[in-house]
Amino acid sequence: MIKHALSVTRDGDFAQWYQTVISEADMAEDSGVRGCMVIRPWGYGIWERIQRLLDDRIKATGHENCYFPLFIPLSYFEKEAEHVDGFAKEMAVVTHHRLVQKDGRLVPDPEAKLEEPLVVRPTSETVIGAAMSRWVQSWRDLPVLINQWANVVRWEMRTRMFLRTAEFLWQEGHTAHATVEEAQEETLKMLEVYRSFAEDCLAMPVVAGEKPENERFPGAVSTFSIEAMMQDGKALQAGTSHFLGTTFSSAQDIKFQNSEGQFELAQTTSWGVSTRMIGGLIMVHGDDDGLRVPPMVAPWQVVIVPMLRDQPEDEATIEYCKSLQAELAKLTALGEPVRALLDLKAVKAQTKRWGWVKKGAPIVIEVGGRDVAGGNVSVIRRDKLYREDGKLDSQILPRADFVAQAAAILESIQQGLYLDARDRLETSIRRDVTDFETLAAMFADSEKFPGWAEVSWAKPTGAELDAVVERLKALKLTFRNVPGDAAPAEGTCLFTGKPAVERILVARAY
Repeated sequence: MIKHALSVTRDGDFAQWYQTVISEADMAEDSGVRGCMVIRPWGYGIWERIQRLLDDRIKATGHENCYFPLFIPLSYFEKEAEHVDGFAKEMAVVTHHRLVQKDGRLVPDPEAKLEEPLVVRPTSETVIGAAMSRWVQSWRDLPVLINQWANVVRWEMRTRMFLRTAEFLWQEGHTAHATVEEAQEETLKMLEVYRSFAEDCLAMPVVAGEKPENERFPGAVSTFSIEAMMQDGKALQAGTSHFLGTTFSSAQDIKFQNSEGQFELAQTTSWGVSTRMIGGLIMVHGDDDGLRVPPMVAPWQVVIVPMLRDQPEDEATIEYCKSLQAELAKLTALGEPVRALLDLKAVKAQTKRWGWVKKGAPIVIEVGGRDVAGGNVSVIRRDKLYREDGKLDSQILPRADFVAQAAAILESIQQGLYLDARDRLETSIRRDVTDFETLAAMFADSEKFPGWAEVSWAKPTGAELDAVVERLKALKLTFRNVPGDAAPAEGTCLFTGKPAVERILVARAY
């Protein structure tokens, strides 16, 4: 019988397990403001890795980073009705610029009311569109390819750490182009950047495809997403890319003079991923002992824990560990120098070991006096924590052998986590559901989430689509996307009985 590090299991209570992992792995904690969180160093270290690796990929496609204000004039949103309607219920609004004391309390000064309310940035299409209208005059000024790393605020009523918070961190790309074709190409290019990043770096397999009409970003002509499957079978929208057409260029007057001297509206796009990816990483890779972090995004890939006992030999053990750390730092794994940490905190070695297991460090090395004397190390792989008899799998290896194998072990862990998650995804999508009754039966048990269904549909629009969405809502289901690699549709639409035109994913989702 394996005694796991966490007090709750995935099968026992997945939602509570998720919160427990965040707490026990020192990922984040409540901030005192509902829906806002303090991201602790291990959680933020993962975000820094995500930011660095993704930023390199974004810049490799020709985009430049910039920064825009946190406060956006309300009038900017009012220029684009559909956009403001889509975010109206989530906006945080600043109306005063000073506080005064009154009856022993701080209150907004009635004399300090702003002439125009300012919206705390929920997304930046409007403010960046206003800037592009100043920057773009001629076809020679296009394309404009920019990105910013920032925080945004959306006043969510139901919050969950990393998945849905009032304030979160993200990157948002915004581009302007001369033609529809260029903008559409950009939209799909960035979708592919997200897909490859999720799979190659986070070891998180995803399905890339187009969102149906009811799931489009407010103001978009078309929206594309990458969808990841969590271990409970629910879907997580892990990133989106939007073709905006002239929606925002019309509202913000982003015009350019073409090569023939005529004025045209620019075609724009936007795209982004957020700290929600960390929530996905937890639910895709975590186990009943805590988090398992893919080596590509682990702040520390190898953690060295010296087994100290307040003896004269301890100094020799520390020096042995320091030289091991230096050796590892000279290695290259997964395209970068190995990140190795020597944990010298004044905490019992066993406590430190399980702390790093819960945090999900890919490799934990324990070094005691006997290891030093024999020139060995004790190696714990986070992806293969237990032996068949249920005991901790701590392998004693000659130090030189471990150093020689370290890069290959990290690459094996990265690949293994991806393959496990990919197998779960591929075996948990049903493609044989042909009628609504079978779909309803598949999701009849509200406590169980069997995966996703990929079904044929006729791509209804307007009121007909609204009626379909309501039927799904009764089952707590949503459309996810139309997979770009789906097989051609056959037969009739599961929802309307009309000839099917494409295949679409249906699931419960976060």
